[in-house]
Amino acid sequence: MTLEEFFQQSPRAALAFSGGVDSACLLWAGVRAGAEVQPYFVKTPFQPRFELEDARRLCAQLDVDLVVLDYDILSDENVAANPPDRCYHCKRRLFSHLKRYAASEGFSLLLDGTNASDDGGDRPGMRALRELEVRSPLRECGLTKEMVRALSRQAGLFTWDKPSYACLATRVPTGRAIALSDLEKVERGEEALAGLGFVDFRLRLTSDGCKLQVLEGQFPLALERREDILSVLEGDFPQITLDLRPRIPID
Repeated sequence: MTLEEFFQQSPRAALAFSGGVDSACLLWAGVRAGAEVQPYFVKTPFQPRFELEDARRLCAQLDVDLVVLDYDILSDENVAANPPDRCYHCKRRLFSHLKRYAASEGFSLLLDGTNASDDGGDRPGMRALRELEVRSPLRECGLTKEMVRALSRQAGLFTWDKPSYACLATRVPTGRAIALSDLEKVERGEEALAGLGFVDFRLRLTSDGCKLQVLEGQFPLALERREDILSVLEGDFPQITLDLRPRIPID
C-alpha cells in the first residue's frame, strides 16, 4: 500500500504532529493526496521551543492550520517519577488526551509518524499506541527513515535533514524524578550549545551537573569552544563533563 492509497481509504484523520521528519512527511503526503488531515501539537514541558517553531513553520509551508494543545504531563505521577516504562505512561496520557480532543472535533482516526525503521517490539511507547489504536501510515506502507528523508527532500520540506530528536525527559536519568526546573536548565543549555555550532548532540543530567555528548566529528569543536561551553552552562550546572565516547546518532 502507498501513502496515497492509505489516504484514499482514510480521507479524514487527526495527526499527532511534532514538527519532525516523519510527521512532516506524513502531513505533506496527506495534503498532497487531497485528504483532510488535521495536525495537533501537544505542548508539554518535554518539548523544547524550537520543536513548536518548526511545527508552525512546516504547517505554514503546507498552508495547514496547526492546533496546539497545552498539557501538564508532569501532573501524572507515573510520568514524573521517571520509571523505566515512563514512555508508556507518557504516550498513554498524551495520546488519550489527543484522541479525546480530536474526537470532539469529529475525527475518529488518529495517526502518528512512526516509520518502518522504528522497532515495534515491546517498546513501552509503541505498546501505548497499539492499545489506543493509533495508526502509523509510514510504518504500514513500509517507509523507512531513509525513504522518508528522501521523499521529504523531493517534496522540498525543510525537515528532510533534521536530526532525530528525543524529548527532554530522556536527559534525566531513569529513576530520578523529573523536575520542571531541570528540564528548563537542559533546554537553555542545549539552545546555547546549538548557538555555538553543535548539532545532533545531547546534554544529559548527572548527579552533580551535566554531561555533554557530541558526534565524533564535533570533538574538535568541543575543545576549541571549551571556554564558551563553560560560560553558557556553568550558571545552571556545578559540574560539566564531556563524554569521551562519541554519540551515535539513531535515525
